[in-house]
Amino acid sequence: MASKNKTYPDIQLTIDKLVNGGQGMGSLDDGSKAFVWNALPGERVTASITKKRAGIIEAIATEVLEVSPERIKPADEAYMSTSPWQVMTWEAENRHKQAILADTFQRLGITAGDIKFTHNEQQWHYRNKMEYSFWGNDEGLHLALFERGSHGKQIITGSSLARPEIDMAANKILQVLRTANTRAGVLKAITVRCDQDGRTVAALFVKNQRFPKLAGLEETCHGITVYYSNPNSPANVMTRQLYTFGEVTLTDRIAGHDISYDVHSFFQVNLPLFADAVARITRVSAALSSKIDLYSGVGTIGIAAGAGALVEIDSNNIHYATQNIARAGGQVELIHASTETSLASIEGVDSVIVDPPRAGLHKAVLAKLLAETPRQVVYLSCNPVTLMRDLGGLAPTYAIESLEGYNFFPRTPHIEALAVLKKV
Repeated sequence: MASKNKTYPDIQLTIDKLVNGGQGMGSLDDGSKAFVWNALPGERVTASITKKRAGIIEAIATEVLEVSPERIKPADEAYMSTSPWQVMTWEAENRHKQAILADTFQRLGITAGDIKFTHNEQQWHYRNKMEYSFWGNDEGLHLALFERGSHGKQIITGSSLARPEIDMAANKILQVLRTANTRAGVLKAITVRCDQDGRTVAALFVKNQRFPKLAGLEETCHGITVYYSNPNSPANVMTRQLYTFGEVTLTDRIAGHDISYDVHSFFQVNLPLFADAVARITRVSAALSSKIDLYSGVGTIGIAAGAGALVEIDSNNIHYATQNIARAGGQVELIHASTETSLASIEGVDSVIVDPPRAGLHKAVLAKLLAETPRQVVYLSCNPVTLMRDLGGLAPTYAIESLEGYNFFPRTPHIEALAVLKKV
């Protein structure tokens, strides 16, 4: 399989610490900072450079010369593609994530002791959604993952992060494609999702607008949709729906409510831990009478917390949020628009709940919060760096009442955080 050509000489360095993003950081003799995958604190490694710019180097360790006692053998051969933190013990992963979160917020005067870090013991087979690519060779068609730091792919049969039902469905679909002698060149990717009862739905993205209906696809999972996806786009865009087999909607019960969604919905991949966070949000906002949920997805958080309004821009999420609101029986206003164009909805509200994308809050949203000063802001974040930026922007009007980290994504470097702010 193709891989990125080597253009720089290898480097050797000692890793000082893990940083937000997941790499190990160390310094070279010329003072440059190197951010190295597959490297743990205290290790001395030989690393191959994947990117270089002024004063900063990105690399992947190819040999560990001095091994950390925290290092373990990864469960997956392709661990670098999906979960590069498989190389450390479970105890070390949670400790390092808490330390990274504490380090990120130290500039706001929050000490490590102030930050609770929550995880459960399900470090494997927790993901309810996975995406796989394809690779073809003389032996036939295979599932594959992109290799970190290159444009190459690595053949796989599944992932230790995925619920077993997901990999079973993916391999059933693969077998149907093999039987039909489908070439890898006409395929883009497959996304499979399952509910907590193990029902699976899938989306198959193809590059051929005349992709045929394949016998047997209807037997691979609960429901599957085949999409033509523009081959000129690297993303799995749904350019045109070709056909569907079965029922593509899933439903899970979260915080006492039945929540429906599909393979494309903005919905958490680790439901047991997400349910803990939803319960926490519901408790901290319970005493406040008027609430709004911004960036609301299919409405999970807002419905559970008793929000009077939900704001969401994605049409597919709106489709399922409408069903979920009706099923819950509440009088909830559903606003189909971006949060930054729906600022009037914040006016007169006591509690504002936000779960924004990695980019964090739009500057117009921050300005509106400072202008309206609701009594409480509850902020669930998938990016501690933009969370820190936004909390700094809301100070000193708002004080941090509590800050909690969550390990929603075991064996990966991703960290979720929940901040509860109160008006000073």
